[in-house]
This record gives sequence, C-alpha cells and structure tokens, in this order.
Amino acid sequence: MSEFILAPSFGLTTPKEARTEQDLIVIGGGPAGLTAALYGARASFAPLVLIGETVGGQVATTTDIENYPGFPAGIGGTALAQQMQAQAEQFGAKFRSEMVTSVDLKSYPFRVGTRLREYTAKAVIISTGSAPRKLGVPGEEKFRGKGVSYCATCDGYFYKDKQVVVFGGGNSAIDESLFLTRLVRNIKIVHRRDQLRADQILQDRAFASPKIEFVWDTVAEEILGDSEARAVRVRNVKTGEVSRIDTDGVFIYVGHTPNTELFVGQLELDDHGYVVTDRRQQTSVPGVFAAGDVQDAVFRQIVTAAGTGAAAAMEAVRFLDEQQYKEKQE
Repeated sequence: MSEFILAPSFGLTTPKEARTEQDLIVIGGGPAGLTAALYGARASFAPLVLIGETVGGQVATTTDIENYPGFPAGIGGTALAQQMQAQAEQFGAKFRSEMVTSVDLKSYPFRVGTRLREYTAKAVIISTGSAPRKLGVPGEEKFRGKGVSYCATCDGYFYKDKQVVVFGGGNSAIDESLFLTRLVRNIKIVHRRDQLRADQILQDRAFASPKIEFVWDTVAEEILGDSEARAVRVRNVKTGEVSRIDTDGVFIYVGHTPNTELFVGQLELDDHGYVVTDRRQQTSVPGVFAAGDVQDAVFRQIVTAAGTGAAAAMEAVRFLDEQQYKEKQE
C-alpha cells in the first residue's frame, strides 16, 4: 500500500565527502518500509529510512482504516503511519525526508543517492510502493488538479455538495467513494465490468448508500471541460453506445504502477514492472530485498505489506550478520 515517488536518475554525482556509510537503508516510508525499519532497528542495525516527501505513502491518504489488526474502532492512515514511525524510532531507526534520485546496485557496498548526499549501504530494502494508474484518455492530464483527482481523502472537500464520477471497481474505488458520501451530493461509479472486485463488506455499504449510483460495463473515452473538468464521455463496452455524464469532479482508481524506474536494468522485474522476489523477499541481487506493493501486484493490503516488510528486514539482518562474520574471518 505504500507510495514513494522516485525522481529521475541523473547518475551518482554526489561529492565523495558528502557520502555517509550505513549498514541498512530502507527506501520508502509506507507500511512495508516502516515495519522493516522496526525489525531492523530491533536487531541493532539502526536502519536509515529515506521516506521521500511524506511518511506513510498511500496509507496517509486513507481516512479510516478498519482492517488492520489491533484497531477495532479503526484508525486514520496518517495516525497509523506516525505511530509506526515512532515505534521504529524508539529502537533506533533514523528517518530522513529525502527523495532518492539514483541507485547503484551493481557495486558493493550499494550506493543510494538523494538530492542532498550519497549513501553507501551493505544491505538495501526497497519499499517504494506503487502509483495510481491513469485512464490514458484525452483531458486527463489537462484537468489533473482541475477536476481530476486520484485521492478523494485529499481533494474530496473541494466537492462538498457537488456531484462526482469515480472510475474503478476495486477496494480503493469503493472505499474512496464511501468517504466521498460524507461530502458530495451524488456519486456515479463507472466500472468496465458488470460486478465489483471490492471486498464484499465494502460492496454492501456502497450498494446501501443512497448517494451512490453505478454505471456498469462502461469505460472513459474523454474528460471534457473548460478551465476545469465538467463532464466525461463514456462508452458502453457491450453496446458501443457513447454518452455524456456531467460532473463537478472525476476521481480515478483503475489500478497501480510499481515505482521501479530506478531499478530497471539492475534488478529482475516482471512483465508489469514489479520487483521479482523469492519467498524470503530476496531480489535478484544478493543483499537487496523488496517488500510491499513494489513487489506485490495481488494483495496490496497494509497488513500484507507490513508482513513482507518484516520478512525483508529479518532476511536483511541475516545477510548483514553473514557479512560481518566474513569480514572477521578475513
């Protein structure tokens, strides 16, 4: 569930004097990275977590989390992320709001560059998450931030007492639509199939909401507007009929793309760009591990991300212990 935006790589050009040595670096501050930081810290390796802009990733954009164990009354995404960070810091993890701009996983120790400095690390855990996928239709980029949004919890208030359209049929689409019911007058959920993919409990709540309508078997053709988005042109995939839906805002939840740009050519990726790991979260490069949505295209849940984060850290600790033993023998 974590989201960590990777800046383009322009090469490792940080001056040598700005480099700092680390045993373990965690790239990304979502549930996977935060859990990895906790486990790495408890093993006394004081991991450095490069979180980018904000801690929590996509979790921080979720208002109510009701399916994370230990919080029967639910908890806000930002609050959960902050508590996870505080727990990791309690055991010695270090957090820095630095954007990763370059990595070199072909040399050892590994090199990780930010806009401020360059680090070396004996082990790296990648938990950079994924980013929202685009519809890829005319008008989407033109009206981004002007009626087109990928985060209801971020932008929903701007549409108070208005009508909006949501594209998607998975957990994110339905969860964010339910959040929007607190604010907007009416929601049309447009889905390319004739049934939802979301968890049943979310479906039940959505079907019971008087503010939510469903437009089945339909895809977007174009987002229309003037200075802001005003309507969407849609097409029924079964009949071919094209129609227009007037709206004050468009929210898009049609999947995610893993944030793996920096690792192309350095790690094995699958056909969809996700980092390939074994059952121990090990990547194709010894000493480099991956956890969370960056390597999980199936579940993408907070609890599964946290689980893989813990596993990655445990294996990273095992790797570091072996490296220390080899160094002593030399």
